[in-house]
Amino acid sequence: MAGARVGGDPQLVTNGATRRTWRRLVRASNWHRYYQGALVGVDLLAALLATVIAVNLTHSPAAGFNTDDQLHFFYLTVWLVLPLAWLLALWGTGSYDRRYFGMGNEEFKRVIRASMFMLALVSFAALTFKADVSRVAVAVILLVAAVLVCGFRYGARYGLHKMRLAGKGVQRVLLIGAYPEALEVYRTVRRAPAAGLVPVGIYVTEGASSVRNLDTPVPVFAGTDVVTCAERLEADTLAVCGSASADAADLRRLAWQLEGTGRDLVVAPALTDIAGPRVHIRPVEGLPLLHVEEPKISGIGWLIKNILDISSSTFGLILLSPLFLAVAIAIKADSPGPVFFRQNRVGRDGETFSCWKFRTMYIDAEERQAALMMHNETDGLLFKMKDDPRITKVGKWLRRTSIDEFPQLINVVRGEMSLVGPRPLPAENGDFLGDVRRRLLVRPGITGLWQVSGRSDLSWDDAVRLDLYYVDNWSLTTDLQILFRTVAVVLRRKGAY
Repeated sequence: MAGARVGGDPQLVTNGATRRTWRRLVRASNWHRYYQGALVGVDLLAALLATVIAVNLTHSPAAGFNTDDQLHFFYLTVWLVLPLAWLLALWGTGSYDRRYFGMGNEEFKRVIRASMFMLALVSFAALTFKADVSRVAVAVILLVAAVLVCGFRYGARYGLHKMRLAGKGVQRVLLIGAYPEALEVYRTVRRAPAAGLVPVGIYVTEGASSVRNLDTPVPVFAGTDVVTCAERLEADTLAVCGSASADAADLRRLAWQLEGTGRDLVVAPALTDIAGPRVHIRPVEGLPLLHVEEPKISGIGWLIKNILDISSSTFGLILLSPLFLAVAIAIKADSPGPVFFRQNRVGRDGETFSCWKFRTMYIDAEERQAALMMHNETDGLLFKMKDDPRITKVGKWLRRTSIDEFPQLINVVRGEMSLVGPRPLPAENGDFLGDVRRRLLVRPGITGLWQVSGRSDLSWDDAVRLDLYYVDNWSLTTDLQILFRTVAVVLRRKGAY
């Protein structure tokens, strides 16, 4: 990192060795300690509530504990030992690691690991001591505790997101590197406020003169001591961006310089939009090699996705048939024309299919589109207007509630679409060039990342970026998350027009 001079408190750094080793435990930002304390509280509450449910709602939970001493031991175990064991299991699996707060699935994966450990521990204890315990009570107390811990932690995460939107519980980040690379990282982290990363400055390692007259989103620094700069900005995290991380010696010296300051050092490589499960670090003689695996759009997870698509869609069509009938009557009463609108869309591997939707426009809508092109409020291959005069009264309600999309369950049953996937694009736009074609590796979906991230309010570039991210990082867990988030998005009706 050119220009990043090694300096700082001489009492802290001497030839790369920290004198006051105990100060490594002191962090520049301590918001996570309060959040960890809150998590301990909600986890303990979840374990105690699971005990309440198991003791009061299961038949003979204390079966096998007949004497008074045995009953005392049973209640001591379920009211004290098991809740404390839950906390220790969660701590042991890293469920209180601050790196996983607020974003991703890793926090909940670790909770599941703790649940598996508790199941193994209770089973081992029962076999070792030959305890004649109620299997139903054991199953209830462990299962309910796992569900409640996950549920309470989801609520805690929601509260953390609200705090971060208010500027609390965040990490103040100083970006280090060439200005274009640092700016790209800035834009990326600003798109995810829930991550709690707030860039407060950019430390330019090269080309500082070219940035001098630019209107930058955060202050830009160069030629000074990087740690002193971080102290001045009260930054608790330093992010080395792109090619700036290529100089191993400078990066190592910066890590030494930060020892004892309580500040985190992270590396933001030039490789973006690749999710964690595809990235693995393999150290070879001190050289961390970043392995990027191919997208796994196959296997048992993909088979389960297909089974869930067909079974859920078939059940949904049967369950929603009365609603379909009511909507059909309303559409016919509102304006002349067919109930359904079918349009050719591009599916997997570039094959076209007829996409089913409830008709929300007048029958001459496509002929009138040419006259409205100057009012198009989106870019790219789609046409969108918030106040489109071609939409009927019933159609506006159908779009706000997203009920117009429900007939696409027919496409899912026929194998042309999926419940979750990239947005299906109109076939009349012709061949898709460049990165857009990569979306065709999977079947298009009724819902997807773009729907739960802004829907029609997104630009074309953002929509494509989200669709490509989905394709490159697909997992069954991601699909389930998107389905869950879709419910909240539909109820808020944001971006639906």
